[in-house]
Amino acid sequence: MREIDLAYRTLFAELAQRCLDGAFETDCPLDGRFVTVPVKGRAYWYFDRPTGGRVRRSYVGPQDDPEIARRVATFREIKDDLRARRKLVATLTREAGLPAAERFTGDVVQSLAEAGLFRLRGVLVGTVAFQCYPGVLGMRFPGSALQTGDADFAQFHSISAAVGDAMPPVLETLRRVDATFREIPHTADGRRTTKFRNARRYEVEFLTPNRGSADYAGRPADMPALGGASAEPLRFFDFLIYQPVRSVLLHRNGVGVVVPAPERYAVHKLIVAHRRRDDAAGRLKRDKDALQAAVLSTALIETRRADELAGAFAEAWDRGPAWRHALRGGLAGLPTRMRTAVVSGLAEGLQRVGEDPAAYRLDGYPASSDIA
Repeated sequence: MREIDLAYRTLFAELAQRCLDGAFETDCPLDGRFVTVPVKGRAYWYFDRPTGGRVRRSYVGPQDDPEIARRVATFREIKDDLRARRKLVATLTREAGLPAAERFTGDVVQSLAEAGLFRLRGVLVGTVAFQCYPGVLGMRFPGSALQTGDADFAQFHSISAAVGDAMPPVLETLRRVDATFREIPHTADGRRTTKFRNARRYEVEFLTPNRGSADYAGRPADMPALGGASAEPLRFFDFLIYQPVRSVLLHRNGVGVVVPAPERYAVHKLIVAHRRRDDAAGRLKRDKDALQAAVLSTALIETRRADELAGAFAEAWDRGPAWRHALRGGLAGLPTRMRTAVVSGLAEGLQRVGEDPAAYRLDGYPASSDIA
């Protein structure tokens, strides 16, 4: 992998800020006002806008989010410079070599973003999220790690229930992109859907962390903020989407998105790679998971962020034997050409955060007896 020139990294950061500014202009017209509302002992920003003789209140975000606070203070000065943003996207994709979103995927993500998904603290996950990390980390990634044929989104159930706001119906939003999208009834409850599919079998799926009980496994979770969609509960997902970060999907004028922190994405991919089924489809997914974990870990190490990777790894390790088993198995399954560098960088990161790599069996490549 090669580092991206500082000038282009600066342009990416500028585009990210402009996308955030533009989203605020779309969500918060100048005829409204911001108000703070306490919810369970914490303050949140909401936006009140007069509509048809009534006031419509929309959720904006936590009061202590510095970026949101800055936009609240200056939102009357926001200018949505779409033409300049489009030029920035073209520069970053054509000159800097950053990955552009596949057009249909970009349209899907943009449509859901404009419907309020990320304002309502939804998170873009999966390979589409992975495509947003080269600009964040300032590194070019191999193209084989960036390919996808669907789009996945996640949200904590507690957030979906607490924000007191909701997207327009998801199916209507997706049908503005492609009229052939339809709901796929959930196998455990045909009245609910967590997945939408079009005539070309492109899928959009909504996910949420399993809320701690085996009773929820395989059962769709109601998500009040998601415009009629439910979400599929998954293990290990609370780790992935905790404290996500902002980035940009390079599509048209740039789409401001929220994605998992890169170090959490890398560690999560180690876990899920080891847990894939051992059939043809499972092996293909496992290889892709392992490649993404290796690429992202290497990028974090080479950009002097190994301590962040190590901190996420240690947090996952401390969650118990099942997590440790999956982490060791995930490391063993990394591509051979990248495994040694990842293990070495991770060990150095653990030392920098005050941990003993030997306690994590990182003093050398794990023996097969440690993985079984």
